[in-house]
Amino acid sequence: MQPDFKIAVLISGGGTTLKNLLEFRRQGRLLADIVQVISSNPSANGNSFATDNSIPLEIIERSSFETTSAFSKAIFDVCKHANVNLVVMGGFLKRVRIQPEFENKVINIHPSLIPAFSGKGFYGSRVHKAVIEYGCKVSGCTVHFVDDQYDHGPIIAQRSLNIDSSETTESLAQRVFQLECQVYPEVINLLARNLISVNDRTVTIASS
Repeated sequence: MQPDFKIAVLISGGGTTLKNLLEFRRQGRLLADIVQVISSNPSANGNSFATDNSIPLEIIERSSFETTSAFSKAIFDVCKHANVNLVVMGGFLKRVRIQPEFENKVINIHPSLIPAFSGKGFYGSRVHKAVIEYGCKVSGCTVHFVDDQYDHGPIIAQRSLNIDSSETTESLAQRVFQLECQVYPEVINLLARNLISVNDRTVTIASS
């Protein structure tokens, strides 16, 4: 593990991913310190998870900036000031441009098996609704590095589950989220232990 592996978590809504990571940290199962939370929404319910746990919270709204580049710079300036090793998107719905010093240092989790049901407009329950309407037999979640396109960066890990005819949007969302709650901390821990390398779009995980 890198000494003092620090992460910033970016949120826009309920903060369920942040809540899960905080619980893993409380249990000693997350090999990282959450030292900064950045929210794009001043009224997001997830903001309280930061304040309740005495984690610095920065509100950075997209509407305050004329360009995506300016918005992104404001976010990553906060991350640089906090000396984070990794930026973790947890239900962060705004597009950002990755600065060179943060290449392969920003990760996201998407509630489908990328490249299926991903890209602009595919988030939250929209994904699960589309999966069911298409008649898919499997779905899952994907952890990937973030680049300048929606849901496009190199894939780190995926988890899948089977879908049957009784599945609803709500039940699928719940089941996929349970997968997310396990795989996201696992990936963060692998990164904290320097076990992940990237070559173009190929991500390699070394044996521990």
